[in-house]
Amino acid sequence: MNTLKKLGPGLLFAGAAIGVSHLVYSTRAGADYGWSLIWAFILINLFKYPFFEFGPRYAVATGETLLDGYAKLGKGYLWGYALLNTANMFTIQAAVTIVTAGLAAHLFGISVNLTAWASTIILICSFLLIVGKYKLLDNLMKFIIVILSICTILAVSVAFVKSNTFPPFEQILPEGSGLLFLIAFMGWMPAPMDISIWHSIWSVEKQKNSSKINLKESLFDFNIGYGATIFLGLCFMGLGALVMYNSDIRFSDQGLVFAGQLIELYTENLGTSFAVVISLAAFTTMFSTTITTLDASPRAFSKTLQILMNDKRDFYLPFLFLLALGTIGIFVFYKSEMGLLVQIATVLSFLTTPFFAWANLRLVTSNHMPKEFQPNKFMIFLSWSGLVFLSTFTIGYLYSFREVLYI
Repeated sequence: MNTLKKLGPGLLFAGAAIGVSHLVYSTRAGADYGWSLIWAFILINLFKYPFFEFGPRYAVATGETLLDGYAKLGKGYLWGYALLNTANMFTIQAAVTIVTAGLAAHLFGISVNLTAWASTIILICSFLLIVGKYKLLDNLMKFIIVILSICTILAVSVAFVKSNTFPPFEQILPEGSGLLFLIAFMGWMPAPMDISIWHSIWSVEKQKNSSKINLKESLFDFNIGYGATIFLGLCFMGLGALVMYNSDIRFSDQGLVFAGQLIELYTENLGTSFAVVISLAAFTTMFSTTITTLDASPRAFSKTLQILMNDKRDFYLPFLFLLALGTIGIFVFYKSEMGLLVQIATVLSFLTTPFFAWANLRLVTSNHMPKEFQPNKFMIFLSWSGLVFLSTFTIGYLYSFREVLYI
């Protein structure tokens, strides 16, 4: 029981990660390619692991967030984060909320304008964060992850038993529009790299709300959350592969239609009697992603501003209102462009991955990190391998994109 109480930031990480990347991209990867992108799934989760792990590691070692560490490396790192976060946070928030809105409309059977649903969800999440703060997130996530895991494992198990054919396992590298999908898939699998910063902030916040947590306990918490994201990602890919591969079904880009297809994917295997349970599980999953991202971006921006301005005032609420209003503005004025905006957000997430990976690696191997907390030789080797892989793929994508522009 004492161990369970110390779990928190790792499950928040899982709550933020298990969303669009899993419900949308993993399922579509399986539906469109079978098991042919399993190589990308394994490599991206392996090579991103150390850079995510450095977030809680640095927080426990120093009692500071990664943003504090970036400032010690040089204000340029902090300005880089601020610019990248500004470019991405509204689009990411809009992307996860619109999927949540579609699931809410399907769950409650009220097919009103999705803009109204999405705006309502943003306002509800904002209210909960103002009233409940970190403790609400900490307690909510433990309940949600358990529900989602049980429902997903059950669905995959039944799908595996019922499936008459096994989708192709031959590994491929997609071309053309398929390459863009691959980049988006890896950009948000298991999550955008800047969530490592959120994790460090949640870890520091956890220390304020509970007894002192040591490195072993913190990394155990992180590994539980990271393991959950990998396992459930495989489950969603399996659902897409076992149920939708070589079928006439194609996922829609429209939030409400996609939500209906997703729920149908589950109920086709479990039976209509499970429809409400599955709808609730999918909705709570995306709701958790919506509320964690809505909490994390303002929290990170507030910390960034405090450091850059050398000002101890808390700017969390002003940035929360700004993000909420900006996201609602996207729903109102750019609803027809949501598909393009989501694609831009996922590609930007991948292209900025090497920046965050390098910053995290440099920080935890610098003299700003106590020697006894620095990663071992294997983790450093894995980090450099990951940095080479991510940078090579990014350069390759940019070159391919350049070739497309010149054709």
